[in-house]
Amino acid sequence: MNSEPVSLPDALASFTEQWSPRIVTAVNDYDVRIAKVEGEHVWHAHDHTDEFFLVLDGELHIALREAAGERTVVLPKGSAFTVPRGTAHKPYAPVPTAILLLEPTGTRTVGDRHDDVPEHVDVTTGHALAHTPYPSL
Repeated sequence: MNSEPVSLPDALASFTEQWSPRIVTAVNDYDVRIAKVEGEHVWHAHDHTDEFFLVLDGELHIALREAAGERTVVLPKGSAFTVPRGTAHKPYAPVPTAILLLEPTGTRTVGDRHDDVPEHVDVTTGHALAHTPYPSL
């Protein structure tokens, strides 16, 4: 866990990889992750946990496979959404987008069940964030 404040804009500027989350800090047994995303992720589901999304910049679409059928939620900048555990979903960003995720530590980016993973999607439980201290006031 980081013992100093973290500037999210500086943290986002510290990496370029898409669909490759960085761990900003931890809250109890959860990671707070940020990621840059564009294009499609992969259909996947997390069997034991919900997945929280907050759009910091850009726009995120999340396709969902629910009992009533498929639907897509659209999240503009500043919007949050939680995908319930066990729900198959596929994030898609039509423009370069920055997101914040809240997931239990050790949660894989492609969930417990997933389609074939394309090359541009990083299968990870999150990468350590390069040290980006908050600017002094």
